[in-house]
Amino acid sequence: MMPRTLLARTFLLLAILVLLTTTAWLSLFRYIDAEPRARESAQLAASAVNLIRAALFAAAPEKRMALFNDLSTREGIRLLPAEADDRIEPMPDTRFMNLIRQELAIRLGPQTKIAAEVDGVPGFWVSFRFDDQDDDEYWLILPRDRAKRNIAGQWLSWGLLALVLALAVAWFIATRISRPLKALAQSAVTVGRGQMPEPLPETGPEELQGLASAFNRMAADLQRHERDRSEVLAGISHDLRTPLTRLRLEAELSVADEVARQAVVTDIEQMEAIISQFMDYARGDQGEAAVKTDLSALLFTLSERQRCLGHPLLLDIDETLPELKLHPKALTRALTNLIDNAWKYGGTSITLTANIQAECLCIEVGDNGPGIPENQIERLKQPFTRLENARTNASGTGLGLAIVERVARVHGGRLELLPNPNGGLIARLSLPLNF
Repeated sequence: MMPRTLLARTFLLLAILVLLTTTAWLSLFRYIDAEPRARESAQLAASAVNLIRAALFAAAPEKRMALFNDLSTREGIRLLPAEADDRIEPMPDTRFMNLIRQELAIRLGPQTKIAAEVDGVPGFWVSFRFDDQDDDEYWLILPRDRAKRNIAGQWLSWGLLALVLALAVAWFIATRISRPLKALAQSAVTVGRGQMPEPLPETGPEELQGLASAFNRMAADLQRHERDRSEVLAGISHDLRTPLTRLRLEAELSVADEVARQAVVTDIEQMEAIISQFMDYARGDQGEAAVKTDLSALLFTLSERQRCLGHPLLLDIDETLPELKLHPKALTRALTNLIDNAWKYGGTSITLTANIQAECLCIEVGDNGPGIPENQIERLKQPFTRLENARTNASGTGLGLAIVERVARVHGGRLELLPNPNGGLIARLSLPLNF
């Protein structure tokens, strides 16, 4: 039930904290405010009773009715005699009403009663006697709002404003925490693809500054190591190709035996292929920008090139594939490696399919060979690993699948090696559409 992002989780927790704090503050305010309000209401009721008593004692009998009418009209106060058969509905049993009851008992005597309704007539009913020796009891009916506890609208307005401001500050705090971490996560994904991200801004709290600085140093070190490795491999390739070319020329001119000459040339070609694979693995997408690519055209061109080499493919390509932002040369190298592996180790029927599945571009190369044991799949994606069975060529470098895996990672995708339902292996490249 918790949100997935750090921003949403942090804001949710801060919002809960603010709401709980505001609720606790309002509850405390209501608790503290109850006693003075109850005392004030009881004092007003007691004052009204005492004024009625004094007025009745002081007024002439013939003027008392006019006095009652005037109090009812001007103050909303009525006076009725209490009857033994009155149907009384007591006030709610709340702390506020209990405080009023206690205050009235102190001011008017313990025999004082209060009611919310008498004989179906609502109001704030207070009983009293003219003196302690008088057996006659009367009801003083005050407006009901004098026994209500109202919180001023201005307090609610200020409380709502404080809550909104607190939530805004909580959102600001959450974004200040999550924004650098989100940028760090995006940069880490870029590094995982073998690319160099933009340096992270080294601002904010000391902890985030230290984290950004450490990440920038790590990314720079990785880029330097990658550059040094590429330069070393490029130098080795350049230094080896020259003597290999001389050896090939020497074999063509000096070795008279056709079989021996062909064996030497084959060995030289194999060494050149190994050097090329080393360079492909070291290069990745280095120097190639991602561009909008017509994938259908790229796959048809690749298929035609394979046909010219004597490796025809069975095609099942969706011609309505959208143009995607890709590294076309790196993707071509990866697919060529998969097709070459299929022809070497996977039989004579090779299929190439491409379609859209679940917001991903899926390119599959299938064969009808012996396949790969499931427990060896992840190991074979590592550099310089080979499987010692019918799919293994001892002359290989063990870099073919590693190159494909690296190209897939550069595109934010993945390489999957799956069993072919018809026997053999399916190598699937799954690339996101929003790369």
